[in-house]
Amino acid sequence: MSTLAIVGAGAGLGLAVARRFAREGFAVAIIARRPESVEDLVARLHGDGHRAAGFVADARHPDAVTTALDRAAAELGPVQVLQYSPAPAREFMKPVLETTVDDLVGPVQQSVYGPVAAARQVLPAMRAAGRGTLLFVNGASAVRPRDAVTGTSVAFAAESAYARLLHEVLAPHGIHVAQLIIPFGIGDGPPGHAPEALADVLWSLHTERDAFRTFAEPLDACGFAPTAAGVLDRRDTPSA
Repeated sequence: MSTLAIVGAGAGLGLAVARRFAREGFAVAIIARRPESVEDLVARLHGDGHRAAGFVADARHPDAVTTALDRAAAELGPVQVLQYSPAPAREFMKPVLETTVDDLVGPVQQSVYGPVAAARQVLPAMRAAGRGTLLFVNGASAVRPRDAVTGTSVAFAAESAYARLLHEVLAPHGIHVAQLIIPFGIGDGPPGHAPEALADVLWSLHTERDAFRTFAEPLDACGFAPTAAGVLDRRDTPSA
């Protein structure tokens, strides 16, 4: 059985994606930092009749991420699909003139070190199999930096660059790397931002294996003007 691993799974998008892939026959590895959240999500999936297991790991700690993914593969089977989507912490969101070096440590750990550790853990098995998918989920600040969320703007941009580089070099090896940009908060805005609708989009990114970047909603249609400063990108909140 193939395994979907979700790093940063929550009760919104994470659970919806887990159910979507589980209906297609995937086992699901739930990876999150709070034990009670992990236990709850796994219990819900078991209640639906799906095969799932949970692993506690903070995405800011690369060693914890790699250990969780290693345990997931051992228990459930090789990770064919990795979704990296931990919600940014509220302390990542400061105006640029108030942001210090120390303020960038957490965002960079979570959105740079974490994805690199996760990708490097699952890629050997994917390359050996000649197939696999890496899915990165970010808010609009990944492509339009915003003063009010400097930490995520800087870190998401770096994550986006890393993901695009992976997309370019791994495509010839049968591994698809895709990024989904969600301008509004999950569950906010248009109906297409409901967790179940976004889960369908992520499933299509896995199956259609086309472009690198997909927008859940065009940025301009959402009112995110390129020069607008100080407006919070609602995806960049810890509400997941």
